[in-house]
Amino acid sequence: MARPPVPGSVVVPNWHESAEGKEYLACILRKNRRRVFGLLERPVLPPPLSIDTASYKIFVSGKSGVGKTALVAKLAGLEVPVVHHETTGIQTTVVFWPAKLQANGRVVMFRFEFWDCGESALKKFDHMLPACMENTDAFLFLFSFTDRASFEDLPGQLARIAGEAPGVVRMVIGSKFDQYMHTDVPERDLTAFRQAWELPLLRVKSVPGRRLADGRTLDGRAGLADVAHVLNGLAEQLWHQDQVAAGLLPSPPESTPE
Repeated sequence: MARPPVPGSVVVPNWHESAEGKEYLACILRKNRRRVFGLLERPVLPPPLSIDTASYKIFVSGKSGVGKTALVAKLAGLEVPVVHHETTGIQTTVVFWPAKLQANGRVVMFRFEFWDCGESALKKFDHMLPACMENTDAFLFLFSFTDRASFEDLPGQLARIAGEAPGVVRMVIGSKFDQYMHTDVPERDLTAFRQAWELPLLRVKSVPGRRLADGRTLDGRAGLADVAHVLNGLAEQLWHQDQVAAGLLPSPPESTPE
């Protein structure tokens, strides 16, 4: 597995907060609310802002209850489920995210298609996992800061994927970071994991998003700010992988866990 790029070296990190970035974000918002897109829908930009779209399929993996569905909901600007319910079957969610490239200042619209499948369904139906893994561009491996076993399960998951889908982008996300005071995963273990696997490791909160003045509607802009680091991280890893595959960038040395 090639080493991932240095964070911020491919995508301009805080571009979404600039005046130019907000112009592009307007196409995925409506009156400060996130727009929801179906599988065949896409944002409409005015002609002067017309840009190319890069589409990717992402499989979200992790033990039951770690927050896979909640993470995808936050990334899409949807309500985070208050009570855990096992996902029945495969659930797909489309998220659009504009980002500016460091190399040439070009703006690209990233289309992420997240695939989430409940652990019980994966075990019960043999066709589920192959369907989720087919033509997948990236794997998001989740663990919960409040579930030690989910963290200890990561090396096994990563080793299986490395064998079945070598070269595919892999990222690790720790959920329920807002409950870090009650964590079962101390910082020293995270440091050791990063040193061993050399993979991006991000943290997300699982609390419900901020609201608009009516007290009911999710604040779309605030929600985007909360998950921008994850969306930028995905854009960066996937774009870099494509550039290497196309021979436009030198292939970095391989990394292997110790």
